Amino acid sequence: MANIIEITDFAAPELDIYARYSEVQLLRINEPKPGIFIAESPKVVERALDAGYEPISMLVEHKHIETQAKELIARCGDIPVYTAEYDVLTKLTGFALTRGMLCAMKRRTLPTVEEVCSNTRRIAVLENVVNPTNVGAIFRSAAALHMDAVLLTPGCSNPLYRRAMRVSMGTVFQVPWTIFPEKEKWPEDGMAKLQQLGFKTAAMALRNDTVNIDDPGLMSEERLAIVLGTEGDGLCEDTIANCDYTVKIPMAHGVDSLNVAAASAVAFWQLGNR
Repeated sequence: MANIIEITDFAAPELDIYARYSEVQLLRINEPKPGIFIAESPKVVERALDAGYEPISMLVEHKHIETQAKELIARCGDIPVYTAEYDVLTKLTGFALTRGMLCAMKRRTLPTVEEVCSNTRRIAVLENVVNPTNVGAIFRSAAALHMDAVLLTPGCSNPLYRRAMRVSMGTVFQVPWTIFPEKEKWPEDGMAKLQQLGFKTAAMALRNDTVNIDDPGLMSEERLAIVLGTEGDGLCEDTIANCDYTVKIPMAHGVDSLNVAAASAVAFWQLGNR
C-alpha cells in the first residue's frame, strides 16, 4: 500500500537526498558499498524498475499521485512517497521536475568489463566524456543504433547522474555498461583487456591517416570497439596509437568536427551490430 507523506518540513533529513546532496555525495553516500541515484521522470523511473533497481523513496507532484505516477507508486510497495504542489517541490529541490517525479534508488555493484562484454560484437568506449548530457545522448544512440554495451573510463561523467539518465530516456538501464577499474592504467591496460577479449579497436579521431568509416575491413570485424574521446580535445594520442584503426567521419562545408554525441550516432549507425 502506498505510503503518501505530505511535505510540511523542508528541513526534514529524509529529504536531504533530494534537496541538499550533490550527485557526487549521493554516489559516495554508502561507501564502500554502492551509493544512491535520483531517477527523474516516469519513463526513467519505469525503466530503472524494469531493470531491477530498488527504490528508496519518491518525490511526486500532487496532481500526478493518481494519474501518471499511480502505477509506478504501486510497483514500489510501501516506500515513502513525499508529495506537494509543483511550486513547493521546485523550491525544495532547486530545479524544475520533469513531469513531476523523482525517485531515489540504490545503485548496484558494477559488473566487470569481462561480464559486460560477454556475447557482444559491437561496443562503445568513452574516454573522459565529462558532460552528462553527452553521456546520456551517447547511451540513447547506443541503444537505438545497435551497440551491445558501453564501457567508460573513470574520467567520464557517471551514467546514473540525473541529467545523463534523463537525456538517455532511461536507456542507461537497457544497455549494459561498466567503468574501467581506477587501479588499471588507461589506455594501456584497458586496451590490452579489449584485445584479450578479441576486440579490434577503432579510434574516432580528426586525423588524415585514417580509414573511411565504411571501410569493408573495418565493417567486417567480428568484434569491434568504437572509441570516442572527450569534448573538445578528443582522444589522447596514446589511445589513438593503441587502436587498430583510426576512423574519421567525412565533413562538408568547412565543418571541422561534430559534437561527440552526434559523432557517436553516425559511427554507431554505420558500424553497429545489425
